[in-house]
Amino acid sequence: VTDMEFQRLLNQYFNIKTMASKTLGDVKVEEERERIVPETPIVKFVNSLIEDAINQNASDIHFDPEKEYTRVRYRIDGMLIDVMTVPKGVDDSIISRVKVLSGMDIAEKRRAQDGRFSMKIHGKEYDFRVSSIGTRFGEKLEMRILNKAQVLIELERLGMLPSQQKIFEKIVSKPYGMVLVTGPTGSGKTTTLYSTLNKLNTPEKSIVTIEDPIEYELKGIVQIQVNPKAGITFSTGLRSLLRLDPDIIMVGEIRDLETAKIAFEAALTGHLVLSTIHTNDAPSTLVRLIDLGIEPYLVSSVVIGVVAQRLVRTICPVCKIDYKPSREEMEILFGEVKEDVLLKKGKGCSSCNFTGYKGRTGVFEILPITRRIREIIKGGESSEIIRMEAEREGMVSLIEAGFEKVKMGITTLEEVLRVIRLEE
Repeated sequence: VTDMEFQRLLNQYFNIKTMASKTLGDVKVEEERERIVPETPIVKFVNSLIEDAINQNASDIHFDPEKEYTRVRYRIDGMLIDVMTVPKGVDDSIISRVKVLSGMDIAEKRRAQDGRFSMKIHGKEYDFRVSSIGTRFGEKLEMRILNKAQVLIELERLGMLPSQQKIFEKIVSKPYGMVLVTGPTGSGKTTTLYSTLNKLNTPEKSIVTIEDPIEYELKGIVQIQVNPKAGITFSTGLRSLLRLDPDIIMVGEIRDLETAKIAFEAALTGHLVLSTIHTNDAPSTLVRLIDLGIEPYLVSSVVIGVVAQRLVRTICPVCKIDYKPSREEMEILFGEVKEDVLLKKGKGCSSCNFTGYKGRTGVFEILPITRRIREIIKGGESSEIIRMEAEREGMVSLIEAGFEKVKMGITTLEEVLRVIRLEE
């Protein structure tokens, strides 16, 4: 692959003539990784791509190989957007460059690999987690972008309805017990945990976390990174940090029975434990713990609250307009057809890449563990029975919380139904 081909790509996609005069980023990696001269077109191309992704608030960059080219896509507001196609031959050099930065083996093109590196852009530190694997048409590579200096979202701005926030703050104000945040990958669970820790972080409290990876740096909080090579897993790290006299513990994720048992032990011995787990909704989280091997009586006595969440795109404020919903939309939202009802949507503009959406907000389902819910858990009942009782006691379901956001003009019904199934 010639320098001329890279220069053509740079000119085509990033207007490199104007960018070449400024520093695109100081890559902070070990010197032995830096085997490519910093000013070659390939280096400029990768730096420009990364800077462009950050400027567009992308959370990920995907390199997807196809028969005749590799597709480059950004994930913005949870959606993948096509950026460019890169010719065969050129794509190998780009992927090799990223693998060099990440400390990965550039000769190994079939086996799955993971790596990471840091980069400073516009004076801000970014971490990149990189994964690659060989496919039929070449290497697929994915880069997750983590802004180390990202400003934490205040608890009040996560997207909970006022009634939900009141319940949640009451749950996390308790001195001990377990609070679980659940949802699929990329649903904002870590952000919710960090915002909660930030709210609870006062001088008289000792807060310790164990994470994989540490996504935000929290002042006044001791953060431990999972490192299997050093013998630090979620379970071993959690057992060790119990000796550090913490008041509040955050475990990045409960993945197995061993971690769950230690987390329950911590909550039983006077600690407030916050963690995440993968389930569809709040009631099914309690059943999942029992399926994992935790006794029902322990689940009922230790868990004090469960939060299920999703992220929905918010309507672009620049091109937001009123529209009259269809009969079908009104029946879904209100259970009946109403006259003189107007909803909001984005018509699409340059500010939102003509999607009609800009930014995201959380949609929540918050389940406090009441006396009656404890009895149902202890009796080994299904998640459907737990849900029925929780909703009888006033729990707002994910879908109902989503509908409220539509009525408030924050998002659209189409977006809520894309993210949350009606039965949820």
